[in-house]
Amino acid sequence: MDAGAKLAVIGGTFDPIHYGHLIAAEHARVQLGIDKVLFIPTGRPPHKTSQAVTAWEHRLRMLQLATSDNPAFGISSLEEPKGEFSYSIDTIRRLRSLNPASLIYFLMGADALLTIDTWKDYQQLITLCCFVVVTRPNYVIDRSHPVLNTLPDEWWQEMRQVEIPAMDISSTDIRSRVAAGKTIKYLLPRQVEEYIYDHDLYRGGMKS
Repeated sequence: MDAGAKLAVIGGTFDPIHYGHLIAAEHARVQLGIDKVLFIPTGRPPHKTSQAVTAWEHRLRMLQLATSDNPAFGISSLEEPKGEFSYSIDTIRRLRSLNPASLIYFLMGADALLTIDTWKDYQQLITLCCFVVVTRPNYVIDRSHPVLNTLPDEWWQEMRQVEIPAMDISSTDIRSRVAAGKTIKYLLPRQVEEYIYDHDLYRGGMKS
């Protein structure tokens, strides 16, 4: 990327990607003047060892379908599974080595922020990038929370909060709806919906 470019990272299992992810990325991009948003599908998530996760190749393809119409969106395969767990600290370090002149933003939801103390080397991670916390309108991040009150003042000064329209969409709900034969139309891009049914993901479900 160009020197001084703003690069945002949004990671997750994306199982599947939906409009909530896309809206969060686009609002952050516009509000912060970000040049490129990289979606990084997690290979082997350490927080979901007891949960079945769809094959990385399927999740990657759904991301490609969902982001193809936005030239400011890109996809990174840095966390392609190779047997070991995928950790954000390792990904950000690699991104910084590949883009040494870029300012890196790390997009996350407020719920994920409250568990950051369980992340590998999180105290180092918060020094390597600028965190962007995506919240519903008028949401107040409570600095007195037992986890958040351990974060240094420097982190709070650099952190950015981006409000997005309230949307009650989750990948868990989409998977459950497909399994139960319920409609998922308008919860995610049409191409992703078709891919889910064409490849019989999430136990098939019924076409809507």
